[in-house]
Amino acid sequence: MSHSETDHPDTVVGAAEGHAPGAAPSPSGAGGVAGGGAVTDPAVRAELTRLRESIDNIDAAVVHMLAERFKCTQQVGRLKAEHRLPPADPEREARQIARLRTLAESARLDPAFAEKLLNFVIAEVIRHHETIAEGGDSGD
Repeated sequence: MSHSETDHPDTVVGAAEGHAPGAAPSPSGAGGVAGGGAVTDPAVRAELTRLRESIDNIDAAVVHMLAERFKCTQQVGRLKAEHRLPPADPEREARQIARLRTLAESARLDPAFAEKLLNFVIAEVIRHHETIAEGGDSGD
């Protein structure tokens, strides 16, 4: 997600008006943006609000999905600890990364980004599994 998607609802980034990212908008440019960057056109403000509400809902869904994923991986961690299996499974991780890259391509998402995200999640899962194996609880 870009920073512009999380900006205050009353601001518009220059790129939305066809400016280069980081460039200042014109004082009376298209979209009703005044020199201070506040949206003066009610239609633009309404569309910006609608889009940002959608982004907020998607962010909430992502957080809830990650929470569910970690509940499952915590169960895996307990099972691994009980049967003295290693916290990491490099073969499965490689399969998951390949699978996620393919899914990302079909969803028109940068596969490299998807891989970075999954690697981040996998590292956290392994950390939790190590904590469980040591007799602690990862707190998921």
